[in-house]
Amino acid sequence: MKEQFYAKAYAKVNFNLKVYPKDDKDCFHNIESIFQTVDLYDELTVTLKQIKGCSVQCQQVVLPAKNTLTSAYDVFCEVAGVDVPGINVELKKGIPSGGGLGGGSSDAAALVRLLQKICGLSLSENQLDYIADKTGSDVFFFMHCDSEGKGAALVSGRGQIIKKIASRDDLFLLLIFPKLSSSTKEAYMLADDFLAEMNVSDYKVDYPLFEDLEAVYRADVEKWVFKNTFTMPLCRKYSEISCAMEDLRKSGALFSDMSGSGSTVFGVFTLRQQAMNSCSLLAGTWNCVVVQTI
Repeated sequence: MKEQFYAKAYAKVNFNLKVYPKDDKDCFHNIESIFQTVDLYDELTVTLKQIKGCSVQCQQVVLPAKNTLTSAYDVFCEVAGVDVPGINVELKKGIPSGGGLGGGSSDAAALVRLLQKICGLSLSENQLDYIADKTGSDVFFFMHCDSEGKGAALVSGRGQIIKKIASRDDLFLLLIFPKLSSSTKEAYMLADDFLAEMNVSDYKVDYPLFEDLEAVYRADVEKWVFKNTFTMPLCRKYSEISCAMEDLRKSGALFSDMSGSGSTVFGVFTLRQQAMNSCSLLAGTWNCVVVQTI
């Protein structure tokens, strides 16, 4: 048996992200979004070992003992129906942690793809969704990407309702990584306060209808009317985010917003050279990189 396996785990950005108030029954927030992978990625090298279980090494980030990789491994063992070997995962991070780019969730889905190869299995969508349900909401999307972990989808519910759509590969995104720390938990708390505030005020965010999201996505970027519920409350607390978005627009981006719960900000271009020129212009001020939709 082959002893070592390798996979890339691609990042995602959110085009439009409407967050609904928390459901009192299950304490989850429903969302409406388009998830889109880009060619920024983590790398997983999996080595088989004699001892059962999953161990993870990562030089760039200190991971907790229980993380998305160990969780995905444990649930995979539960549903596989075969003897799953012990593994060691060497994780090389290319996706910044806590930036709203889905790195940990993509890592989990990439590991499941490798485990299926190792065990000679092809899990059903229900089994993959079960693993995602036990691992993390964004994992659902990555489980439904192609065999390389690439794709785009309309995402709703708490992230578990996935409708795959053809991915645009003609967009170039300039990602800016502001030097601030905002957890997903904090982002949702700020969003909850923002949604409660909107409920008693005349101010409303004009989101596109969910059934129109794909049509907006296919349109010229200059016509995009996507919104992100998290953007305004996080901009109010962290001025770096609004400054980054403004710098992207001034540098020529056709559209800019924050990805997911932040704090990564992206600007959209239709020509790579324009994105690279903008990156050169902003590199003295921001930590930034150009990626392509895939």
